[in-house]
Amino acid sequence: MLDGGSEEEIPALEGDGGSVRKGCDPLVSTQRSKLQQRRAKINQQINRELRLRTGAENLYRASSNQKVKETVALELSFVNSNLQLLKEELEELNSNMEIYQTESEKVNVPMIPLGLKETKEIDLSVPIQDFICEHYGEDASLYETEIGEFMALRQMMRTPSRNDAGVELLMEYYNQLCFLDQRFFPPHRNLGVHFHWYDSLTGVPSCQRALAFEKGSVLFNIGALYTQIGARQDRSTHSGIHNAIDAFQRAAGAFLYLQENFSHAPSLDMCGPALNMLVRLMVAQVQECVCERVTLNLQQANLTSHLLVAQEAARVSDVYSLVLQTMTVPLLKDYVPFSWLSMVQVKIQHFRALAHYYTAIALCDCTYDGEDDEDNGTRALLQIHTRSPDGLNLLDPEDRRRLGKAHLRKAIIRHEEALRLHGVCKMLRKMDILQEILSQTHARSLEKYTDIDQEDDFCEIAEPPEIQSKTQQKPDIITPDFSSVRVTDIFHRLGPLSIFSARNRWVGRRVHLVRGEAGLGLTLRGDSPVLVAGVLPGGCAADAGLREGDYIIAVNGSDYRWAEHAEVVHALKNCTERGLELSIITLHTHEGERKAAPLSPSSNKENQSASQRRQQTHKERSSSSLLNWSWRGGVGSGVTKRLGNTFSLPFSNLRESESMY
Repeated sequence: MLDGGSEEEIPALEGDGGSVRKGCDPLVSTQRSKLQQRRAKINQQINRELRLRTGAENLYRASSNQKVKETVALELSFVNSNLQLLKEELEELNSNMEIYQTESEKVNVPMIPLGLKETKEIDLSVPIQDFICEHYGEDASLYETEIGEFMALRQMMRTPSRNDAGVELLMEYYNQLCFLDQRFFPPHRNLGVHFHWYDSLTGVPSCQRALAFEKGSVLFNIGALYTQIGARQDRSTHSGIHNAIDAFQRAAGAFLYLQENFSHAPSLDMCGPALNMLVRLMVAQVQECVCERVTLNLQQANLTSHLLVAQEAARVSDVYSLVLQTMTVPLLKDYVPFSWLSMVQVKIQHFRALAHYYTAIALCDCTYDGEDDEDNGTRALLQIHTRSPDGLNLLDPEDRRRLGKAHLRKAIIRHEEALRLHGVCKMLRKMDILQEILSQTHARSLEKYTDIDQEDDFCEIAEPPEIQSKTQQKPDIITPDFSSVRVTDIFHRLGPLSIFSARNRWVGRRVHLVRGEAGLGLTLRGDSPVLVAGVLPGGCAADAGLREGDYIIAVNGSDYRWAEHAEVVHALKNCTERGLELSIITLHTHEGERKAAPLSPSSNKENQSASQRRQQTHKERSSSSLLNWSWRGGVGSGVTKRLGNTFSLPFSNLRESESMY
């Protein structure tokens, strides 16, 4: 079956507020899924060999028996040999770029995609249930559906389809992780769950209890999936080039976002130098697509269009030179696959050769109509070089032919170097498309050189000037927009995140509120949940035990955590002679404020601190209409409905910098 066989989004029935996105069927044997399965299997084997090596090393250090040491040393040599073989096999899989390329009959230079990071299955059911019982004080069995939905979502995101639906699936899971972080991960504590992820290039396993590691790995896979989408586009058309540019720019944005917002990565593929290299690699591939788009618009015998292509090709060569610098830093020199290094070196030479070739075509084949066009063309030829050609008059056809011949000779030398680098790498030799492109461009330059070569040419230019790189479109790194994928907090039944989060502590209690002749004597404010903003001393609410800063979360057993202001007002208005049973919670911060400030209205204004006055001013501005239950006549007349009662979680950056420890 072809690789595209299972890349379509698999439809799913839409549940109540659940996910409607599904991953690929892991049992469907596509080329890409087979590659991922082989990579996962090798990762497991590497993990097993690493554990064996660690145990053998510990035994070697602990043992004092010489025979035992010799046996262990022999065992270590076998383990290290197996690890080396597995590493080479995994590198070969990571170097397999052909299955990610387009299936179009048109020939394009292959791109460098990334494989997805693999992860082990984990079970969050017990830790989440324990936290719900301990922190939220609720029956955890009531949330089995939500826990199962989250675990199913994690399972699906391991096999995302290679299209926009797959990206949305990963973003949905990332957004749910942000909610999960707020719900169940206090700042100075974790759930004791170990998140296992494998390095995308070496397969070395990493394990951490920090949720930031899970989020960072998912973000890495978002960028990796974009690289696969970009490599898959048919770049023989303008629409395909546009889609490839967009995908590679978004991949660069994902890696840059990961580099800037997550620190202390346990795996080498997510460290700062590696992410910097990946960002530059994606930018270079964007620049390559821009050059291909300009080449599509190439007009025959048009000097300007040929010079534009030459400058774009020189630009691509320059940006790949920067990529090569980042790949050869000490930390990454032995980490980056050799096929990647070879591919980048081949592209540096290949596009520099194209720059010289198109400059030669502009010099030898392009003609002008009219004196103005000739002057403009000559000026353009002078500007395209990094220095002026020595002793040449570009208005003279013979001098232009000599300069064009020198550029062709330079192009042939670069083509031959690209072919040599291609032949050095075993994995690149298997890529028939790359071999075909390099051979065609080399033959084209040789043919043109033969056409303009003259036997009586005794005045040749030894070294032509280099081509000045220039581009019509600079790459635009697109940061991931997680808000574009709208999700509902799976555990929203626990209550609004502004109150019911792992970062808040509260005390819950029940009060019996009976309405007297003078009313209830309390002031309410806000929605979801409704806040008791004030309690009249000596009133019914005060006698029942209600205090300023309490939140009403249930009335007569009905859940009111997500209730709007008007709903609570209506429920309290229906208070009968028997009264109402209210479930109340009080945040610890509010208890501290009450201890610091007197409860009497008269002394409150005199003794409250500056911060409390600012908080009070903010409360007054946030809600101009307060529900005042007084002894004069029940509900106040100026009740308005407060908008925006649903808590909105910002996904841009929840913390200053999330560390993966």
